[in-house]
Order: sequence, then C-alpha cells, then structure tokens
Amino acid sequence: MSFVHLHTHSAYSLLDGLSSPLQLVKRAVELHMPALALTDHGTMYGVLDFYKVCNAAGIRPVLGMEAYLAVRGMQDRDPKIDSRRNHILLLAENETGYHNLVKLATAAQLQGYYYRPRIDTTLLAEHAEGLICTTGCMQGEVPVALLAGNEERARARLDFYYQLFGPDRFFFELQDHSLPQLTGLNKQLLELGRHYNAKFVATADVHYARAEDAVLQDVLLCIQTNALLADTRRMRMTGDGYHLRSAQEMELLFGHVPGALSNTVEISERCNVNLDTTGYHLPDFPVPAGQTADGYLRQLCLQALPRKYPQPVDGTALHARLELELQTIKSMGFAGYFLLVQDLCTYAAQQGIWFNARGSAAGSLVAYLCDITLVEPLRHALVFERFLNTNRGDMPDIDLDFQDDRRGEMLEYCAQRYGQDRVAHIITFNTLKARNALRDVGRVMGIPLADVGRVAKLVPQIPADPYTIERALAEIPHFRQAAAEPQLVAMVDTARQLEGSFRSAGTHAAGLVISDRPLLDYLPLHRPTGASAEASPVQNTTQYETDMLKHLGMLKVDFLGLRTLTVMQRACRMIGARHGIELTLHNIPTDAAESYALLGRGEVAGVFQLESSGMRRYLTQMRPTQLEHVVAMVALYRPGPMRFIPEYIERMHGRSPLVYRHPELEPILRETYGVTVYQEQLMLAAMRLGGYSATDSDDLRVAVSKKDARKVATHRPKFVSGAVARGIPQATAEAIFADWEEFANYAFNKSHAADYGVVAVQTAHLKAHYPLEYMTALLSAHMGDTEAKLPLYAAEALRLGIELLSPDVNLSRMEFEIEARADKPAAIRFALGAIKNVGSGPVEELLRARDSGGAFKNLDDLCTRADLRLVGKRALECLAKAGALDAFGGRSALLAGLDGMLSASSSIFRAADAGQFHMFDMLSGPAQSRVVLPAAEPASDRQMRAWEKELTGMYHGDHPLVARLGEIQGVITAYSNDLDESWHERSATLAGTIASLRPHTTAKGKPMAFAKLEDLAARWSC
Repeated sequence: MSFVHLHTHSAYSLLDGLSSPLQLVKRAVELHMPALALTDHGTMYGVLDFYKVCNAAGIRPVLGMEAYLAVRGMQDRDPKIDSRRNHILLLAENETGYHNLVKLATAAQLQGYYYRPRIDTTLLAEHAEGLICTTGCMQGEVPVALLAGNEERARARLDFYYQLFGPDRFFFELQDHSLPQLTGLNKQLLELGRHYNAKFVATADVHYARAEDAVLQDVLLCIQTNALLADTRRMRMTGDGYHLRSAQEMELLFGHVPGALSNTVEISERCNVNLDTTGYHLPDFPVPAGQTADGYLRQLCLQALPRKYPQPVDGTALHARLELELQTIKSMGFAGYFLLVQDLCTYAAQQGIWFNARGSAAGSLVAYLCDITLVEPLRHALVFERFLNTNRGDMPDIDLDFQDDRRGEMLEYCAQRYGQDRVAHIITFNTLKARNALRDVGRVMGIPLADVGRVAKLVPQIPADPYTIERALAEIPHFRQAAAEPQLVAMVDTARQLEGSFRSAGTHAAGLVISDRPLLDYLPLHRPTGASAEASPVQNTTQYETDMLKHLGMLKVDFLGLRTLTVMQRACRMIGARHGIELTLHNIPTDAAESYALLGRGEVAGVFQLESSGMRRYLTQMRPTQLEHVVAMVALYRPGPMRFIPEYIERMHGRSPLVYRHPELEPILRETYGVTVYQEQLMLAAMRLGGYSATDSDDLRVAVSKKDARKVATHRPKFVSGAVARGIPQATAEAIFADWEEFANYAFNKSHAADYGVVAVQTAHLKAHYPLEYMTALLSAHMGDTEAKLPLYAAEALRLGIELLSPDVNLSRMEFEIEARADKPAAIRFALGAIKNVGSGPVEELLRARDSGGAFKNLDDLCTRADLRLVGKRALECLAKAGALDAFGGRSALLAGLDGMLSASSSIFRAADAGQFHMFDMLSGPAQSRVVLPAAEPASDRQMRAWEKELTGMYHGDHPLVARLGEIQGVITAYSNDLDESWHERSATLAGTIASLRPHTTAKGKPMAFAKLEDLAARWSC
C-alpha cells in the first residue's frame, strides 16, 4: 500500500516543527514514499529548500501551506475576537496554484498579520485557482464548528468550499492522534462525507521525522511558549503519532476508509510545480539610445582608462585584461549587473556618500574603471577569475560598504529607481547557538540558573571561530567535565540535539534583492522584522533565504553600513574646512612613512581592522613599512593562519631564510616572503607551474579551501603531470601540492585583504597626520558606546596630547566638535548627544534656543528661551550631573532646583502658547529672577567623578591612568574590553586603578578582599 504525507511541518514552523526538510525527506525515502508535502504554519519559508531536497532525493515535492484563516476579515483586529484563527490546508497543484499560494502568503504577512499571518475567505476566493484544499486539522473551520456542535455552520462552510474548489480539489481530512475529540470528529466527517459524496484523505499532523523525536519537539514547544516541562497546564501536543508514520501505520488507522490512503498518492501525482530556473532576473538597466548594455559598459571603461592610468603602463597587458573581462561579462550576460552597481556608486558619489566595494570584486579591472572598487588590481596581482569565471557560473557578488549614517539614502534611491515592488530585504533565520541552546533547555527543564549559566559560559563564544556543543565536548575539558554531572547530562544532550534549530525570523544585515519584475511573480514576501528593517525605506522582505534566492536567479546586492567610512568622511570634511585640503578615498595617501611608523608603535586605537590587542602586538613586532605588509596582516590575522604570522615576521626581517620549493614560485610568493597567504597565489602558481587555465585554477582554489577531498584528488594528478611537462621534477610537484593541501585552505582572498588593507592604512594616515580631526570624528561615530569604545578613544585622544573639554550647554553641540581657542591649541568639546539618557530631542531643543539667541546668560535665560518641557526632567538631571550646566551653579544645587526650573519654563511657554504675551516681550522686557537655586551641600569630587563616569563613560577631571598613559602603553597587552573567549588559557597584562575594595574574612579566619579594578575601557572584578 502506498501513502504520501500531505500535512507536514518542518523547522520552518518556527519552534513548532522540529525536523529540517532534509531530515523529513530522508525519513520519507527510508519509508519508500514516492512524495512528500510541506505545509508550514502561515508561511512559505521552507518551500524552496524543501523543493531542492526532494528533487535531490528523487521524490516528488508537494508544495503547500497550512494557512491561518481569520475568524472575520483579515483587516479586523479586535483582540477579544480576532486573536483566534482557524487553520486551512492548501496545496499547489500547478504553477498557477504556486503563484496564488505566494500571493496568499504575502498578503497574510503584509495585510493580515495580527498575532499570526492571516488570510480570509474573500482573499482565498480571489486566489483559489490551482490550489487543492482540505477541511484541515481540528482547528479547521469545519472541524471547529462540528466540535462545537454547530453542524449547520459546518455544512455552510462545506458548501462554500465545494463551490470555490469543486469536488476534485476539496477533500475531507481525517487524522488520528489518540485523542477522544478526533475520534468523534472523524465519525462526523465520515457521515457528512456521504452526504457530499466527498473524497477523503488521511493525514498525520507531522511535526518531526521520527517517533523518538517527540521529546525534543516538546522541549522546543516549551522554549516557544516560555513554559516549564514540569508544568502540567502548559501547551503541549497531546496524543501521539506526530511523526512521519509509515504507510503500514496509516493503513491500520484508515485502511477502512475508501480512498483515504490512495487519494494522498493521487493528489501528490497531480501536484506538479517546477521552480527550476535557467536564467537570471536582472533588472533592465536603461542605456543610451542605440546602445546595448555590453557596448555601454565597454564605453565607460574605455573613457575611464586615461583618468585611471595617466602614467604610461604596459598597454598590451592592460587592454588584454580589459578585453578578457569584458568578454567574460558579455558571455555570462552580466553587463547589466555591472551597470546597476556602477549607477549606485555614481549616485553615492554625487550625493557625497562615501562607499567602498569589498571582497573579490576588487580583482576586476572593469569594476575599478567604473569607480566601483578602490584597489588597482594589476598592481596587487589580483585575479579576475577569483571574482567571476564561466566555469563557476555564479552571479557576481559585489558587496558595497556605505557610510553607516547615510545607508538609508542608498536604500531609498534603490527603491525609487527600480520600484518598491521589485526591491526587498532578505530574510534570515536566527538559530539556537550553543550557549542559547543550553540556557533555553536548562530553563525549560527547571535546572537552577546558576548551574545553567556556569555550564553555558564554558562554551567559547568566538564569532570568527564558533564552537558547537559537540566541538566543545571534544575540545574543552572543563565543559566536558561539567556536562558529565548527573543533573546536567540530559540538559547538555538535549541542547546538543536542538542546537541549530530555527528560533525566529530576522533580516539580513546588508542584503537587498532587486528584480526585473514585481517580486511577487517569483517569491513570497514578508513584513519587516526588527527595528532597523521597520525604519527602512524598503518595506518588503523575502520569505526565502539568500541561498534560495540564488536558485531562483535573483540578484542580491549587499548594502552594508560601515562606520569607518563615516569617520573618514567626517574627518576629511573637517580637514578640508581647517586646512583647505580635499581628501577622498581615492587620494588619501597609502605611502606615508609616518602612517607605518604609527602602526609599528602599536598606536592602532581607531585604525580600521588593526585595533585589536593581538593585532597591536604583532604590528609592533612586524614594524610594517609598506602597504603589502598591512594587507598580509589583514589576511593572516584569523583563526588558523594566525600561526603563520611569527614566521612571516621572521622572514620579513631576514631572521629566517626564504625557502621556495621551486624557483618558479619565487615571483609569486616573494611579496609574502615564501609564505602562501592568498588564494590568488595558489591560483597563479597553478597557472605558472601546472599549466592551468585561470578558470581551472579557481576550481582548484575552491576544492582546497573547502577541503573537497574528491575534487582535490582529481586535481593532484592534473597538477603534477602539468608541472612535470614543464620540467619540474615530479617529487617537487607532489611536495608543492602537498603544501597546498596542508595550509592553502587557510589562504585568504587577496582582493578583500587588499581593499581592507588600503582602508586600514588610510585611517592610519588620517590619525597620524590629522589626529585632532580624526579623533573628533571617531568619538562622534562611537558616542553611543559609553561603556567601551568612547572612553577608550577619549583616552587615546588625551595620549595624543588632545584636550577633551567637558560638556557645556553653551558650547557643546549634538556631536563632538573641534573648539578653537585663542591662547591654547584647539581641543575637542564633549558632545551633548553622548550623555546617557539625554537623547536627540532634548539636545535639539537646547540647540534651537542657543542658535537663535546666542549663549544662555543664566538659568533664567535658559528657562525663558528653551522649552524645558521638551527637554524633560530626566535629561536635565543627566545634563547637570555630567557637568553640562556647571556655568549656572553647583551640581547639587542644580539637581535640587530641577523642579523649579521646569516649572518656570513651563509657565512661560504655556503663557506664550495661550498668546498672553509674545516671546519678544519676554526677551526685551525688564529682567526679573524667576529661578533661585536652593541651598545644597556641594557634591564631593568623588561623587562628581562617579556621575561623569556613569553618564559619559569617562572622568572629566584627572584620571590617574591618563598621566601615565605613555608608560602603560608599552607594558599592557590588552584593555579589559579586549578580553573575550579568544583569550582562553592565554595570559594578558592590564593596568588599572582600584575602583572599589571590599574586605572579607574567609571561613578559616584569614583576611582577603574583593577588588574592582578599572582601566580606560571598563571595570572588572578580581
């Protein structure tokens, strides 16, 4: 007997379904089922993933959704009524059905969302073509009516569905999960079915692949509902059989119902949707009349040649490279893509928005000529095929960094240029990571929080080298020991199995999809998720992840907000205003000796990519003198290749010999002193020594970097035979290939390293030559981080001899500003916007009043001209504590007089609002004292420093460490905020002051103390 499951939930039914599409399909194959359906709750998140997995496994995918049906209209939002909803099972019979399912899933998110994504019967009627429908589970409209004893309503709903779908596309659904309600419901459905001459289908409400997964799914449900496993009243899946039952199990349950099993197979055979694509859906880029995209791209490149290469170069090599790239782009149909990205970059440049393209795109001469990339590819020996080649066939991927404070403008331009209906953010799915999995599972199991936290903290949390629970058990003895404690064994094992489960939907940090047609023609859309997405000019999000969009041939462009570009742009704007020098990303020098001297001294605070304590340590050992050294550090400073840094430095300074397996390798590896640092070096060596084409060398790179044993085994004899044919001894060729297998998988993308290396040196140049402007911009860009970055950069400014002036309501502005002084060097004035709990609104009101009437003369003047109702008591209190109102009185007196200040200002502005007198009268009339500060005990220096530290992240009086900063820098190896899991079992030298000391006597009567130490970054206990 054959059977197909038509009611199946996967992990894409977030925290409800357990198993991934792959696990479900694998189990269906084991059960010899010819097909399988996916019907996740209210969304189509997993449809394309499921489709691909089914096709790979050789079974038919049935694509569907268990939609939420509003009890009234999908626009109704009365919590007493509309928080409830029914379920309805929908399956796509053909492409028309798929596209209607897409429209329903989209409307449910964008128009019908209320607690859950909902549709209503009106919308369903508009998009019913091509869909197969069933009565659904116990939450379906008909079952709900029957269970409520309302057969009349059940018949009315059945009449509606039969009229909408017809008898061939509407089925009575039967389930059996050992629930008394289901037994009675099935009897009623069978009786009604005879009246309607209905077709029946048997289903299981599948939420996991195997029966033994029930415990894991129960834990997942507790995580979703924030419940404890021990809570007898919690939501749970009562009954059994929520796994992929075998055909034999289903026959035992429903074999007596004619057609209930065979109809599942018939439906699956009718459902035939093809989601494969053979092309790309690139937006049509408008080109001048009479031009093609390829011709216009060529024209732009040729026009740029004299500007980009004003000095004589090897014209033959240059033009050959350009022709190769243009021909490759043309043959792959990607000219429009380059023009689109070039258009975005042109718009950014016109608007004064700084941008940079990172990644392998820097290897493209075409991208360089189109002003997309910053790095000249020929000088750096960057390989175009690393970015794009016909063998790989992938769409180009140019990631664009924009100033983080103006990224929204670029999103808005993109949406206006190509249409809101053709542009969308890309969904991501947040998963249960190791620590969170342990904490969530521990919580629902009722494990004491102290025990859970203790174990979770033993799993290293290193973003660049993440640990799974499995890996931690293998590599971290303390974690393995704790996991073996009897009360924790089940928790750790359960967390290990749930790790990686989808927890919630999110939004890709940078990605946008841009289409040639409305996106609804291809895929379902989602509402914005997260505060940043909701505030974005682009208001749609895809329901498919990035990898699934690639399958559909959709264009993805990354718009990343990079704070460093904001810092650089602001610094250069100040440099232009103060020194008359116009600096841009294209002309900030990368060859100034002082820039490299700064790096060699380890003065890297605020320098892009180079400011970690480990990087600082290596740079002081390296003492770089040229761009190539910094590029190599960017590439090597990662888990794995970091171990090659000492040898690189030793060879660089001539303390270790340079060794090459063969003389032909010397021109390729000379710049990195014989160490294979870059993927491009592997590619060039394969071409030079093994006779590889550029595209084949990229295939070798992919095989080695991904440790693809099958592909590597194919390349080994190919390279060796090619090298031998070129006169290289076989033993040498085999040794070279063995070297690549051993450590070339650590090699980094040189295009990316070169691009970031250039920006790193440019920031070093700005800091070395224009420290006042650079540090001012740096402080403004990080003024929201008063716990770590702000105090660190403030200390660095002081070390550089730049005075940081206290906040002052008469002199400070929203951001940090350079303040010129007649008798002293210019200094940096602290930003009002950087004071905690003040916010932009209160500052804007104060600045409005100050800009219109000049500095505030006294408290009366402040209360008269600034509407303190808009400032608020909390903001005013924080301004006073931080010292911004010191010109008007002592801080204690100001705090005691806040209510009087607010009352005086409020009465003045209420009167003005009522028209009782004009603001001119208030300003020009006789002065009279309205605010008198009460007498108050002056705050101690200690109290004032504590307020400053709390509200601004630093002391505005003298900090004991600042005076000795020069000595400390040469001794310490880290600041306290550097110490993360990457320092596990490594020693560090810190310097700090004692912030607090608490004496204690041990159980044995011995004295001891608990101390809190504080450096310029943070406070820690010891």
